[in-house]
Amino acid sequence: MSTTVAHVLAAAERLWPASGAESWDAVGLVAGDLDAPVSTISLAVDAVMDTVDEAIDSGADMLITHHPLLLRGVTSIASDRYKGAVLTKLVRAECALLAAHTNADVVENGTSGRFATKLGLSSIAPIVAGQTPDRGIGRTGQLPEPITLGRLARLIAEILPPTATGVRVAGDFDQLVQSVALCGGAGDAYLNEPAVLASDVYITSDLRHHPASEARENARLLNGPALIDVSHWASEWLWLDAAAEELRALLPDVTITVSELRTDPWDFAVVQ
Repeated sequence: MSTTVAHVLAAAERLWPASGAESWDAVGLVAGDLDAPVSTISLAVDAVMDTVDEAIDSGADMLITHHPLLLRGVTSIASDRYKGAVLTKLVRAECALLAAHTNADVVENGTSGRFATKLGLSSIAPIVAGQTPDRGIGRTGQLPEPITLGRLARLIAEILPPTATGVRVAGDFDQLVQSVALCGGAGDAYLNEPAVLASDVYITSDLRHHPASEARENARLLNGPALIDVSHWASEWLWLDAAAEELRALLPDVTITVSELRTDPWDFAVVQ
């Protein structure tokens, strides 16, 4: 019996249970017929025109993305608007769309867990525990040995795919760091979590001016963490290979590919 969209949904639920998603999130099947056959799946961070065209052109029957297309409310899916154009293309091509977002963040081998593994961290634990002690938002851990903040930033730049914004750092280049807190994707909501404050460095994305400035000033007084800000897309793109490996184990008859298209929104930066 051929694999169907319903079978893929069951595999996704096993790997990334919807119960683990944040209450505000919108995970699961966005478009597609449950009975439709699936022989090829494409994985990407974002459902944008480029990744949709790539999936359709490659003959994929399903596109699985990390970010939900319909996270915020819409009143129209007319094809003269981005989200409507994406859905129109997918439906016409009979390519289903599935989103695994915060439910894929919290699992052991999710976005933050994958990032922590790539950095070689040990004693890995969530920043904020979830439904089980091993699941939750973000990760903390220990580098194999103390290294300078500058060397850690360079290591991160080598691990992540390149982007226009690169890797930004707040802290002394030569200060030694070993204990790490990280959160794939936007993580300034966790700057004041005890596990973050107890770490030498906090790695995340989308750090805004005021939260970052306040964190650095507090760090000067209370010995808080240095900050490393990376591309949101790049930090979560690392998860796609792990997701593909897990899906292949559950869906051995399905070809699963990972998009290497950069969907980071920034094209270039001018250094002053």
